[in-house]
Amino acid sequence: MENNLLSIALIIIALPLTGAIIAGLFGKLIGRSATHTVTISLVGISFLLACYLFKLIVLDGQPAVDGIVYQWIQSGSFSLNIGLLVDRLSATLVFVVTFVSLMVHIYTIGYMADDPGYQRFFSYVSLFTFAMLTLVLANNFLLLFFGWEGVGLVSYLLIGFWFKREAAVFGSLKAFLVNRIGDIGFVLAIAAILMLFGQLDYAHVFNNVNSILDKTIHVFPGVTPPAITVICVLLFIGAMAKSAQVPLHVWLPESMEGPTPISALIHAATMVTAGIYMVARMSPLFEYSEVTLSLVIAIGATTCFFMGLLAVFHHDIKRVIAYSTLSQLGYMTVALGASAYDAAIFHLLTHAFFKALLFLAAGSVIIALHHEQDMRKMGGLASYMPITYLTFGIGALALAAIPPFAGFYSKDAIIEAVKLSSIPGAGYAYFCVVAGAFITPLYIFRAFFLTFHGEEHLDPEAKKHLQESPWVVLIPLIALAVPSIIAGGILIGPMLFSDPKLLGDSIFVLPQHDVLTKLAVDYQGATAMAVHASHTWTFWLAISGIVAAWMFNMRFTDFAEKLKQRFSWVYKIMVSKYGFDDFNQIVFVRGTRRIGSFFYKVSDLMMIDGIFVNGSGRLIVWFSQVSKRVQSGYLYQYALVMIAGLLFFLGWLLLGF
Repeated sequence: MENNLLSIALIIIALPLTGAIIAGLFGKLIGRSATHTVTISLVGISFLLACYLFKLIVLDGQPAVDGIVYQWIQSGSFSLNIGLLVDRLSATLVFVVTFVSLMVHIYTIGYMADDPGYQRFFSYVSLFTFAMLTLVLANNFLLLFFGWEGVGLVSYLLIGFWFKREAAVFGSLKAFLVNRIGDIGFVLAIAAILMLFGQLDYAHVFNNVNSILDKTIHVFPGVTPPAITVICVLLFIGAMAKSAQVPLHVWLPESMEGPTPISALIHAATMVTAGIYMVARMSPLFEYSEVTLSLVIAIGATTCFFMGLLAVFHHDIKRVIAYSTLSQLGYMTVALGASAYDAAIFHLLTHAFFKALLFLAAGSVIIALHHEQDMRKMGGLASYMPITYLTFGIGALALAAIPPFAGFYSKDAIIEAVKLSSIPGAGYAYFCVVAGAFITPLYIFRAFFLTFHGEEHLDPEAKKHLQESPWVVLIPLIALAVPSIIAGGILIGPMLFSDPKLLGDSIFVLPQHDVLTKLAVDYQGATAMAVHASHTWTFWLAISGIVAAWMFNMRFTDFAEKLKQRFSWVYKIMVSKYGFDDFNQIVFVRGTRRIGSFFYKVSDLMMIDGIFVNGSGRLIVWFSQVSKRVQSGYLYQYALVMIAGLLFFLGWLLLGF
């Protein structure tokens, strides 16, 4: 059975890679229809196998499988292996990733129908899926890093897919550079793990974590923090970049320059959640570093609150949803810092459904309006696009945490878990996540009302052809709307309060950090939780956010304009995104480009080209010029040189004696 599970996992990974190769190398030859048929079929088979894997491991309780596919390097007792870990956590993530990827593949047929890079796009999306599945199923840090860099590379290609647009090129470069900063921390963490444990396999590291708890690492003169803290902080720096946490969040809004299908894939269940998954997977390490947990909860809370505020001030429908992703990733990170890892993964799952739904519904609107994204040029679309309207509304209610929609259960569980946490910084985090309960519905229903209600501000030419999107676009919306409604109520009990929990021993929590066990005392079922919501102030904050969005954008628009003028300094801060973009542009983007330019000029032009390549050529020319003068062809000159040489050697022999 163990070999069968490993084989299934390997096939799940290999199928999207096969689709990417076929679409990338032979797409022009086989045509558009065959390209999307092949790639969708292969990802669809991966999804079916992922369902089977989920049934065996999670529902039927088959034991986890940790096996080696092949040995890459063996040197004495040290080995590097390509191996897979199929347990409850990886099986759950594989199920979600393949489902969302399948929906995005189908949706792409309609969205990219007129794009000349049709086959290339399918190749990239399938390759992205392969890299994410590799990351999730890896059983060691080496393969994890391969998948980690894979999603980073392909996201660069996808964000800059429309490479003739300057903004797309800039966005892809920004994403690439910011993620490399996080990767420095990640690589250093892997190096420290190899130095201290001698191996990179998860099982070996987790089983021997107690052996390094009393060890320190010399970082600076006089600074020797505990080794476990250094490792966890460095790992979290990698997670901060990949999961877009302050201050390494600036790349994610810029990723909106890519086509909408990839915005959904990157922002829903794949790349941006890779950091969340990684920290949850590394819970046996993070649990022994309370300093790191405190850092995690503080960074997550800051991202949750302050990035949510920015969404209120944007008019681009995709960017509003992008800042929403930042805020929701903050919620997940807060849960990680509170040691509520199961709650973080629970919100990751529900968020995957409703965030992919929101992005694809926004894409449906963008298609209908001939790629218009400014909400000020929309309005009144509900009557033209009823299915898109309904599905976007479902996604908005789920995001706003209105019961019984999926987001309510996962977000409320995080808020209550943080309330019970004793980790330093939990009080600040609790304030941020509660404030987010008001801000989230405010920005998402602002987008909802501006897009689908109120006066029409449509371009006359676009209005002539305005109609509901084709079924190839609507089917993924409907498929994602269903779990956005029911997934939370179905999963909350098994995920957080059953014994054992759905994720089982994939997650490790020390008894003193186990907030979910405390929370389970008051849990009486999903229905009771939804009914009891009206007695909580987070529910009324959410309702207040919806009402405020309606009032300021539908009824009292003049008052909203007066507020903007009265507090113009606040508005300027928000529009400038707290200055993070400018800081990162100057320090990271321009800084790294200047460093690269310096090394190019000094190392490449001066050293390699100037000295080694051109210098060696000039040396030969100089030597040949000198040699040419010596070989004059005059007999008396040769005789003179011979006599001079003879005198030199005679003098040397005489002096030597």
